Amino acid sequence: MQTIDLLRELSDAFGVSGFEDEVRDLVRTLVSPHVDEVVTDTLGNLFATRRSLNPGAKTLMLDAHLDEIGFIVKWIEKDGFLRFVPIGGWDPRIIPGHRVKIQTRSGEFQNGVIGTAPPHILSPEERKASLPIEKLFIDIGATSLEEAQEMGIRIGDPLTIHYPFMELTDGYVTGKAFDDRVGCAVLIEAAERTAGLDLGVNVVFAFVFGEEVGLRGARTAAFQIEPDLAIAVEGTIGADMPGVPDHSQPVRLGCGPAISVADRSIVVTRKVLTAMESIAEAADIPYQYKLPTYGGTDAGAIHLTRGGVLAGIVSVPCRYIHSPISTLRLSDFELTSRFVTELVKGLPDAVL
Repeated sequence: MQTIDLLRELSDAFGVSGFEDEVRDLVRTLVSPHVDEVVTDTLGNLFATRRSLNPGAKTLMLDAHLDEIGFIVKWIEKDGFLRFVPIGGWDPRIIPGHRVKIQTRSGEFQNGVIGTAPPHILSPEERKASLPIEKLFIDIGATSLEEAQEMGIRIGDPLTIHYPFMELTDGYVTGKAFDDRVGCAVLIEAAERTAGLDLGVNVVFAFVFGEEVGLRGARTAAFQIEPDLAIAVEGTIGADMPGVPDHSQPVRLGCGPAISVADRSIVVTRKVLTAMESIAEAADIPYQYKLPTYGGTDAGAIHLTRGGVLAGIVSVPCRYIHSPISTLRLSDFELTSRFVTELVKGLPDAVL
C-alpha cells in the first residue's frame, strides 16, 4: 500500500479513547501479513509478534497508540440537543463550530455540529472569552429527546470532530488523529520492511489503547510483553510557525524524525540515546531533537514497568496535533519509517 493511502485509511478511521474497535480492526488487517501472530488482549491492545529462531532471544517492543482524543455524550436535552464532555486533551478555543461524527451503540454513525449562541446576542465580555464546553451543545437535527433516541443516540456515545484526510499540496497532508495514527503507520511499514528477517530478537509491534487518557494501554501491554527494550513512536508537536520563537518550537517540519532526550514522562537513558543517534548517522538519516520537556508518551509508562525497561522515543513532526486538521510533511514520515526500521535491526545489539 502506498504511504499516502495508509495514512488516509488510518486517519479517517474512528478510534476515540476507549472505543478503538474500528481502527484496531483496520490495523489487524494491515499488519497481519507481515508477522507470525496477532492477538488482542482483554482491554483492547493489539500485539503483532514476530518470533526469533533463537529460543533465548530478548524482546523488543515497538509501541504506537490507536486512540484519538474525542468527546462523549453526557446528556440529551428535551429539545434534542446533546451536551458533551471531552475525552483527552482539547484546546477549548478550537471546539465550537465544527462537524462531528457520533458512534451509536450499533456502531453506525450520526452526524452533528457543535453549536453555541451566536455572537449577535452575546455581551461584549462573552464575545472575548473562550467558551467553556458547558456552554456548547451538539445539534443533530433532532427536535426532541425521543427523536434523538430514535436516531440511536444514547448517553455515553463517543464522538469526535471529523474532517477527511486530504493532500494540501504535493508532499503535505492534513487530517485528524495524526497523534498517533502516524505512529501506527510507521510500525506497519517497519513490520513490512523487516518481514522475513531473523532479527535475533522477538519483536512485538504493540498497538495500544487509551494513551490520551493516561498511558493506560502501554502500561498493561508492557506488563504482559515484558520487553527488554522498547521504542515508542509518536506524532509530536510541530510548532514552526509565525509567532513562535525557535527556542519554543519542540520540533520542525522538514527536519526528519525527532529523537526525544527527555519529556514530562521520561529521561531517556544515555546509552539508548547515543545508540539511536549512531544508527541514524550510519544510515545517513537526518534527525532532530524534540526540545525538552514538552509532552509525554507511552514510553513514560513502559520504562517503569516491572523492574524497568530501556526505552527510547521517535516522533514524526506534525503541526496542529490534538486538532482535526493535523498537518505533516511526507518526507518526514518516510525518514521516520526508515529510521524505525533501522532501529529494529540495530538497536537491540547496540544496547542489550
